[in-house]
Amino acid sequence: MIDRTAASRVSTAVLSSVLVAGLAGAGAASANAQSAEAFYKGKQITFIIPSGEGGGYDAYSRLLTRHLDRHIPGKPRIIAQNMPGASGLRGTNWLYVVAPKDGRTMGATYNTLITEPLLGNTAAQFDPNKFEWIGSMAPQYNACMVWHTSPVKTIEDVKTREVKVSTTGMSGNSAKTPLMVNMLLGTKFKVIAGYKTTGMRLAVERGEVDGICGLSYDTYVAANPEWLKDKKIRFILQAGMKKVKELPDTPLLIDFVKDEKQKQALQVLSVRDDLGRPYLFPPGVPKYLVTAARAAFNETMKDPKFLADAKRMKIEPDPMTGDAMAAAIRKAYGAPKDIVAIAAKLWPPAVPKKKKKK
Repeated sequence: MIDRTAASRVSTAVLSSVLVAGLAGAGAASANAQSAEAFYKGKQITFIIPSGEGGGYDAYSRLLTRHLDRHIPGKPRIIAQNMPGASGLRGTNWLYVVAPKDGRTMGATYNTLITEPLLGNTAAQFDPNKFEWIGSMAPQYNACMVWHTSPVKTIEDVKTREVKVSTTGMSGNSAKTPLMVNMLLGTKFKVIAGYKTTGMRLAVERGEVDGICGLSYDTYVAANPEWLKDKKIRFILQAGMKKVKELPDTPLLIDFVKDEKQKQALQVLSVRDDLGRPYLFPPGVPKYLVTAARAAFNETMKDPKFLADAKRMKIEPDPMTGDAMAAAIRKAYGAPKDIVAIAAKLWPPAVPKKKKKK
């Protein structure tokens, strides 16, 4: 027989311990918020954007900085600062190596840089597992497009003719994506580098290049909505693991790939797509400030004023929490070595330029 009196005593004890733990957790959260409020009150946060003005990273980051301050305890003023260079590496390295670690500096990074240390890029002077991830505003699934006047109608056409695509630098995703597609599908994309963030899109309008392969659909939504409205561009391939809802008829790269290990390598690389618009603290920031910033980010994503501003910009937030980001990165960095090696061939790390001897 079951001793119901004893069971009742056990249940009561368990319930009491749960309540105590819950109250302790709530008390800790309250203490964190109060400590963060005392720290941030009257202070300023510098928010580093590792791209030039006018691009997708800039648009998303400035949208966030306009609203995040209302939800950080103490309501510090947030100042956005662009730090472009080396396809996001300059700003990201600075955030890891140089930036103050007192909670008064945060920033964005390019999602494609998250796997660079894994793939062997020695110019990436950071360990993604040591950044304090705050959150991501939305995933970012890259696509290849051509201008509406181009004779190229499908990705198959790129196998039979050279198609010029613009990029800022050879280490960025708008350079590496077309080169990866060339390796996997035998296409003939020719990458033209050296443009500024806005200049690479102007090059398409001017006819200097045929298109761009490696920017996300939402970048065009934020930076060139008139191109979409007036049907100025034609999407011919999507490089992510799943289709953007606005491009249901544009094929996925992985659907053309037959080799199973190459598919697994693409899945390792896809962590960057899911983390799309990532925001972070440098490593070493006090945990109570990280907790406060993560909570503030989550609250911002539900803020009616933020959502109205995002709607005005035609941006649809689909956030990921900082904890979920950290878990996804740990999983990617735990991939089998042979799969990582294939991923590194498909997405070769940049080779640092050698300094000329005097």
